[in-house]
Amino acid sequence: MEAAHTDTTGTTGTPTTTARLTVHSPEEMQELGRALAGLLRPGDLVMLTGELGAGKTTLTRGLGEGLGVRGAVTSPTFVIARVHPSLVGGPALVHVDAYRLGGGLDEMEDLDLDVSLPDSVVVVEWGEGKVEELTDDRLHVVIDRVVGATDDDRREVTLTGVGARWEGVDLVPR
Repeated sequence: MEAAHTDTTGTTGTPTTTARLTVHSPEEMQELGRALAGLLRPGDLVMLTGELGAGKTTLTRGLGEGLGVRGAVTSPTFVIARVHPSLVGGPALVHVDAYRLGGGLDEMEDLDLDVSLPDSVVVVEWGEGKVEELTDDRLHVVIDRVVGATDDDRREVTLTGVGARWEGVDLVPR
């Protein structure tokens, strides 16, 4: 894993912290998730953006390992959401796949994410444009992969911490 850049800006009046990383394999993506888990606490919202096969669920699997939650973290595409309780007294991991949900927060309300958020780490795949209103603070992870007929596993990952919660937080895993 290579860190390319990190900065802090506040162009919209909302503090943001950004880091850009290059991940070379699915194993490194899972390792990134384990490392990011060390930064997370109850009440954190993590939005994952990336095309199919980018590594969103692989990253979430690493988050689950790092948080010490129960159950195999797999894509919740057909069940929409899964709750993985902590085995170590930490926050539960609520893993949501909003791919099949068309609307914004109104459609997400049936999942009661606002109720789960204060005590859990909520990870939403395909959540951009749908869950931002849940909280002023969130970690937005954008995963870009090489497209076309290639066996290149490299991913460019942009981590953006939005809001006061992420102000001054070093997003580059050590």
